Amino acid sequence: MRREEKNRIAFFIACISAFAERFSLSNAFAYNYLSQYKGLDFIYDFYDIEHTFSIDDAVDDMQRICQRNGGPLA
Repeated sequence: MRREEKNRIAFFIACISAFAERFSLSNAFAYNYLSQYKGLDFIYDFYDIEHTFSIDDAVDDMQRICQRNGGPLA
């Protein structure tokens, strides 16, 4: 596996974990929520930009995307 792929996976895991922690969710629930409401698609599509920000900023962005797509967490 290339270094970039490892970095991308580590970033996704960190974002999912931080999202779960912020909203007091299990990692599995956070993953499913982010998948269903397109938060993971967002950080995948915009990884080149998002990984330059803090994890908290990425979680904020994922939260906004999920809300726009009908996600009930606030």
